Amino acid sequence: EVQLVESGGGLVQPGGSLRLSCAAASGFPFGIFAMSWVRQPPMKGPEWVAAIQPSALGSTYYADSVKGRFTISRDNTKKTLYLELSSLKPEDTAVYYCATGRTYTPNPYARGQGTQVTVSS
Repeated sequence: EVQLVESGGGLVQPGGSLRLSCAAASGFPFGIFAMSWVRQPPMKGPEWVAAIQPSALGSTYYADSVKGRFTISRDNTKKTLYLELSSLKPEDTAVYYCATGRTYTPNPYARGQGTQVTVSS
């Protein structure tokens, strides 16, 4: 059963912006989990990007590579996680997926299939 579905990826020029969404299934206990965004660039391993505590007002955490450019947020009433990407660089090109947990783990409770972000002129 698919429990998390990402959307919002696409092709964007360097310096551009995107907003990714991760929608949880209706029966998924979204509000009890810290949630993360993880990305996997071509031919590389997964890289944790950002995380947010279960509360929408909870603490947020970012990888140094995206700090100041990306913003993670969540709406527990909509069971949706967001990632605002700005000042995008070619090295941000990757498949981005959401997952339960505060940090990267290869086997989270749940994760989505991912959405492709390509930064290129």
